[in-house]
Amino acid sequence: MSGDLQTVLDKAIEVVKDAGAFQMKHFRSMPASAHDNKDIREMVSFVDVESEKILKDGLMPLIPEVGFYGEESGKTGSQTYCWVVDPLDGTTNYLSGMDQFVVSAALVENGVTKLGIVYKPANDEMFSAVQGGGLYHNGEKLPEVSKTLTSKEALYVTGFPYRSEDVFEAFFKCAAEVLLEGRGLRRFGSAAMDLCMVAAGWMQGFWESDLQPYDIACGMLFLQETGCLVTNEKGELYDIFNDRMMVAALPGVHPKLLDIVHKHYGDLS
Repeated sequence: MSGDLQTVLDKAIEVVKDAGAFQMKHFRSMPASAHDNKDIREMVSFVDVESEKILKDGLMPLIPEVGFYGEESGKTGSQTYCWVVDPLDGTTNYLSGMDQFVVSAALVENGVTKLGIVYKPANDEMFSAVQGGGLYHNGEKLPEVSKTLTSKEALYVTGFPYRSEDVFEAFFKCAAEVLLEGRGLRRFGSAAMDLCMVAAGWMQGFWESDLQPYDIACGMLFLQETGCLVTNEKGELYDIFNDRMMVAALPGVHPKLLDIVHKHYGDLS
């Protein structure tokens, strides 16, 4: 484990916690005058933008000449070595008063995540990793996932393809088959948190289309640190900037899940 990156991680965790604390100040606190969706969405937009500002102002000074890629502000500076940030993954949940939302910050070099933090402020839950050092949950190192658990024993998680009408039919056919293949299927509304749960071994398989780099940059590192497999729909290593489909699962689950996904979606990339 890089000592320098560990120092950066420790400081970055405090920045991410600051963003989470800001979000909790506004969570479930719509003013009485807010009676329509416009008012609600304006408040959530304010929380998104201000959270990203907290992250950018706090993270950028930690490493010289690093770039930034945020969901709200887009790309600035070098994209070869940059912070990739989702200030509020699970915005619809947040807007609705559901506590399944997270802050996500990853340090990415040439498409490879070197450091990642996913923080769920509603219950002060933290996942973090530096490349090669394992995945930590609330400061405790998690073991590698099971290599023997099968697709029949798996609990799966996914997200609806609301951005991608071209895969609606494929998604629902795939979901039906996955549901019958394993122990069940869940949808929580935060891809960043979904991947944390798979990396931890609490869920055992995941697929979703058209994710953004800031949704899954941390998840890529977390999955690899605990021995999960993560590919595109063709079984190739997933590219966070170019691939449309992610398939992530425990080693004994991934082959069958990949077969089901490819059967229904074909080649997307």
